[in-house]
Amino acid sequence: RFISKIEEVLNDWKLIGISSGKPLEKGVFTTGTWEEKSDEISFADFRFSVTHHYLVQEPSDKDGKEELGEDALPLPMQDLLCMNNDFPPRAHCLVRWYGLREFVVIAPAANNDAVVSESKCNLLLSSVSIALGNTGCQVPLFVQIHHKWRRMYVGECQGPGVRTDFEMVHLRKVPSQYTHLSGLLDIFKTKIGCPLTPLPPVSMAIRLTFVLQDWQQYFWPQQPPDIDALVGGEVGGLEFGKLPFGACEDPISELHLATTWPHLAEGIIVDNDVYSDLDPLQAPQWSVRVRKADNPQCLLGDFLTEFFKLCRRKESTDEILGRSAFDEEGKEVADISHALSKLTEPAPVPIPKLSVTNMVHSAKKKIRKHRGVDESPLNNDVLNTILLFLFPDAADKLADVFENRASASAGNNPPPENEDYNLFSHFKSAPSDSLTYKLALCLCMINFYHGGVKGVAHLWQEFVLEMRYRWENNYLIPGLANGSPDLRCCLLHQKLQMLNCCIERKKARDEGKRGSMSDRSPGGASGDGAKGGDHSGDNPDKEKEFGKSWESWSDSEEEFFECLSDTEDLKGNGQENGKKGAKESVNLKPEGRLHPHGKLMLLHPGEPLYVPITQEPAPMTEDLLEEQSEVLAKLGTSAEGAHLRARMQSACLLSDMESFKAANPGCCLEDFVRWYSPRDYIEEEVIDEKGNKVIRGELSARMKIPSNMWVEAWETAKPVPARRQKRLFDDTREAEKVLHYLAVQKPADLARHLLPCIIHAAVLKVKEEEAVEDISSVKKIIKQIISHSSKVLRFPSPEDKKLEEIIAQIMSVEAIIARARSLKAKFGVEKCENEEEKEDLQRFVNSLLEQPEVSVVGAGRGPAGSIIHKLFVNAQRVPAVPPLEEELRRSGSQEERRQGVQSEFPPPTGREVILRTSVPRPAPYSKSLPQRMYSVLTREDFRLAGAFSADTTFF
Repeated sequence: RFISKIEEVLNDWKLIGISSGKPLEKGVFTTGTWEEKSDEISFADFRFSVTHHYLVQEPSDKDGKEELGEDALPLPMQDLLCMNNDFPPRAHCLVRWYGLREFVVIAPAANNDAVVSESKCNLLLSSVSIALGNTGCQVPLFVQIHHKWRRMYVGECQGPGVRTDFEMVHLRKVPSQYTHLSGLLDIFKTKIGCPLTPLPPVSMAIRLTFVLQDWQQYFWPQQPPDIDALVGGEVGGLEFGKLPFGACEDPISELHLATTWPHLAEGIIVDNDVYSDLDPLQAPQWSVRVRKADNPQCLLGDFLTEFFKLCRRKESTDEILGRSAFDEEGKEVADISHALSKLTEPAPVPIPKLSVTNMVHSAKKKIRKHRGVDESPLNNDVLNTILLFLFPDAADKLADVFENRASASAGNNPPPENEDYNLFSHFKSAPSDSLTYKLALCLCMINFYHGGVKGVAHLWQEFVLEMRYRWENNYLIPGLANGSPDLRCCLLHQKLQMLNCCIERKKARDEGKRGSMSDRSPGGASGDGAKGGDHSGDNPDKEKEFGKSWESWSDSEEEFFECLSDTEDLKGNGQENGKKGAKESVNLKPEGRLHPHGKLMLLHPGEPLYVPITQEPAPMTEDLLEEQSEVLAKLGTSAEGAHLRARMQSACLLSDMESFKAANPGCCLEDFVRWYSPRDYIEEEVIDEKGNKVIRGELSARMKIPSNMWVEAWETAKPVPARRQKRLFDDTREAEKVLHYLAVQKPADLARHLLPCIIHAAVLKVKEEEAVEDISSVKKIIKQIISHSSKVLRFPSPEDKKLEEIIAQIMSVEAIIARARSLKAKFGVEKCENEEEKEDLQRFVNSLLEQPEVSVVGAGRGPAGSIIHKLFVNAQRVPAVPPLEEELRRSGSQEERRQGVQSEFPPPTGREVILRTSVPRPAPYSKSLPQRMYSVLTREDFRLAGAFSADTTFF
């Protein structure tokens, strides 16, 4: 059954019949693509996996097949002798040992299973042999025996009248006679047991591998960041805005040099237990590979991972900093009854206790009681440096100077148009010159160097206090673009922009109040005494001065009408207005005009139409927009729901109608529509009774729908100028909301909000560092990181796993750049005088990063070769302790004794030898068939892998 199952799998994979193909080209094992397919079969209840490994090749022409005679050798047997792909740097071990382009492996399916007993091995081998014979499959079939880690395979390949057996020896201790070439040749010859007396020549390929581990003469070039400089004042501020970069340890752990003699005939070279001709400097081929340190510790990567860990913290700011410093005061306030009784008691009041300094002092004591005196997570120098970096305007003693400067700079400089600057819209972070971005960098740095999560909580507390201070004192927040919140940025950035909007409105309102007070100076009032409070309505110029700040005057008492009678009055006016035509409404004084429209006239009175001063719509952050849309969605589709929804959405429309009515007494809905939505007023030329062409206009169809929203709103609108309307944007409430939102953020929420900014900063940093090195593979990875991040960060609360992937990608890029720098330093690329050599070395270093193995041009004599030689010589020169040296000399291994001449290189870490020949077996008159033996010898491992072919025609 087992045999038939094997045959079935071979049939399915179409591995039956003659295998054909071209001879292998040089290096194809490394450059070509390898594929594999697997299946499972079982022997009784023991499961095996069958895997077919093959090199993908272009299909060869059909004519080639016809030419192959019947007695042509199967392809795998031809591959055994092919010399183009010895020692491939990356391949399945069987490919390295036997040089095969395709083979099938049968191995125990479970990782811990193993076929150990000899009888079972033989049973498997004979099954394989029968299956191959039955199907006529020419692909070699291997069975894995012993434990998996030993990589022991036995196998067989069959062709017409020929068979190759693949055998293997694997030892821990090496018999001394096999450590050199002559010993290996002896084994090979005895194993072949060739009956011919002058044996055909054996061709040899030899490779010695040397490992360089200690770069004695190179200290690792990365400077640790200077933490003290950060607080130094002058330089300090600059340092905070930068992320660190580079590896803290050498990211290249070993250099492997392989010296190869690719084609030697037997007898050319002597290599026995006394003497060896194999001098690495004389080897015709050198190739190098570097072993990279596993996950070298890199600064940028550490910064990112530590900051990302913050996202998982659960504590709130208060829990981290100890209970809020103001709790106790709360208790005292609560106990107000006692306070009153204390006041009434005739106790002498010690005066000094009430002094301001004293109060401040006691407050400080309280705060200290909560946090031990020196326990404050950030020391003052660091804190002040950071706050100055975040709020450069605070350094100017004159706030006004700053105000002018901020308003000048914030709006006028257009953002740089390059793609790096606009990354924030892909990542949903914040522009790289904004306050939010700087804050993210500072928090990241504090989290790493200055007190971890406590430091973060402390800085955040200070930041929120600063925000409240700015709101209460009308100072704009620096580093934010003007205008309503930018929905392309992260929510925290939008909140800060929202706060800025509130501060702007409040500031305009306060200035407006001041302005209106000075307006009502006695001189001004005496002229317009009769008009009293309304005088400004008649004076459009006056209104132009204050422009947009009208709407925010509603707080000043003189201007604030909310009394019932007044409203009733206006309501009456508004409704008669529609019914009785324009006669009465002319009596209303026009208010809140901005300027005449210029082109349009009112339809009925024929007066010029004035553009009213209107309220600006309320700015919104994305969470508010979301809330609003949820509320609107919940209203459902019923008639009342639809009506309510329309009312909510038309608050702005209503406000504009009221302003329009106030500015244009006697107007009608058509006038408003002509100004507000010209497309809804359709004009056409008609000929009247007298035959003159006149233009007649009417409202569009959507405006004429019964109970239309616009008509309803028009009817309810009263003529109220913007400055006396209810505010559309209640800046006080919105600012308080934002400040509350900021105050309740836990460090974890904060880290989540700011992570996109940190990733954005890291990508910019990596790009900047890559520009210096110019490594093409890194450019590709950075592009991938950007596209990956913009997909992940676009959505609120991305999954941790995806964020970790992004951080890992950034870390891998940092490691590659660090490796490039390490290799540059080791190969002295910068020191190289000759331009051509410098370019060659640069190319060599770049290919070392990207390819598994790089051949050295000119072997030991080329520019790179001589540098590698020097590196080895210097590593060998490390002075040893004399007594130890003596001991070594006495008990030195054969290897060292033989290599005494070339002490410039250490003894090789690995020796690989491939022996090949073609001889008739088992009888002198048999066909001449390929024989091959590969041997590898390392410190704790010795392996021989032989493929011996025999003619089966008469045997």
